[in-house]
Amino acid sequence: MTDIDTFREETRAWLEVNCPQSMRARTFHWEDAHEIYATDEAKQWLKAMAGRGWTAPTWPKEYTGGGLSATEHQVLSQEMSRIKAVSPLTGMGLTMIGPTLLELGTEAQKQRHIPKIISGEIHWCQGYSEPGAGSDLAAIQSKAVVDGDNFIINGQKIWTSGAQFADWMFAIVRTDPDASKHDGISFVLLDMHQPGITIKPISLISGSSPFCETFLDDAVAKREDLVGELNKGWTIAKRLLQFERSGIGGLSGAGNNKKKAKQTNEFAQLAKAYSGEENGQIADAGAREMVLNHSMLDKAFKLTAQRVAEENRSGKTPGATTSIFKLVGSTLARDAAELKSVLMGTQGVGWEGDEFSFEELETTKGWLSNRAVTIYGGTNEVQLNIISKRVLGLPE
Repeated sequence: MTDIDTFREETRAWLEVNCPQSMRARTFHWEDAHEIYATDEAKQWLKAMAGRGWTAPTWPKEYTGGGLSATEHQVLSQEMSRIKAVSPLTGMGLTMIGPTLLELGTEAQKQRHIPKIISGEIHWCQGYSEPGAGSDLAAIQSKAVVDGDNFIINGQKIWTSGAQFADWMFAIVRTDPDASKHDGISFVLLDMHQPGITIKPISLISGSSPFCETFLDDAVAKREDLVGELNKGWTIAKRLLQFERSGIGGLSGAGNNKKKAKQTNEFAQLAKAYSGEENGQIADAGAREMVLNHSMLDKAFKLTAQRVAEENRSGKTPGATTSIFKLVGSTLARDAAELKSVLMGTQGVGWEGDEFSFEELETTKGWLSNRAVTIYGGTNEVQLNIISKRVLGLPE
């Protein structure tokens, strides 16, 4: 028996004992994650996984990560998928600021923040967009003034996902108002539990409030929590977005073949249930074609993501090419939500009422909320600009 076979057996046995039944075969939208992870069994699951560093399986052990090789990480993912285990931890700590600090932070910053991300002790939110700086992110006006060992920050951030639940924010602020547009920006970390921060959730058409307005009135960030150099935060901010876009685009989860097959089968079953079945096939030719076209595009995308992940032996997130995955992946996610609603016909557009099932009502909400996936994390138009300039090298 090889070492990896032994690792698989030990991992399988450990997961069977430590993963609660309530954290298996459970699906939920990211907007509802806070409620799901607040349960006692979810906390038990998190504590067990964090104890092994498996909330961040490939992060270095010196920061309490799992230290797993790429092959071991794949085995862990496969074994979790086998029992349909829900990830014990999600959020911007793992997908965005954590990888950024590991790559670009100081040793002191890594020691201070990474273990708390891995344990789930600290939750993060993103302070990027402002009312006048969305797609044109470099137009931010939130100002930070150096005051001894601190930055004093004044301004407003918007679309700060999960700010009402966050303990810390990573933010870009203007520290030199006289510098050129992309200069004079610094990347700072700040505690959300302070008097100078006011949070107002924004109600969305889907009925949830995952996004917020965040007001900074003499809020304080410590100088030791400046990431990178003063006035040189634009480079840090762009690198973090590449980590974000790789996650939204599905690059970080490449190779989950069971999930792909499950979604394809779900569409086929929906089409049969709502439009009929003949000889084991979807009866309606139009529905059959829609399911086939989406499934082929999705499979081609996922196989490409898997190939890129396997070729990237360094384990680092690629650079500007992540915009390709964000563009295609987010569009597929939006189209998948719409396809599910379309296959249900009039039953897929209900908002309330006994004539609609729970799944049908959730499909409507999912269709509405997934309209935003091609906007947040950088709009499709922004991704096309990045691809044209940074990937294809086309002229400005």
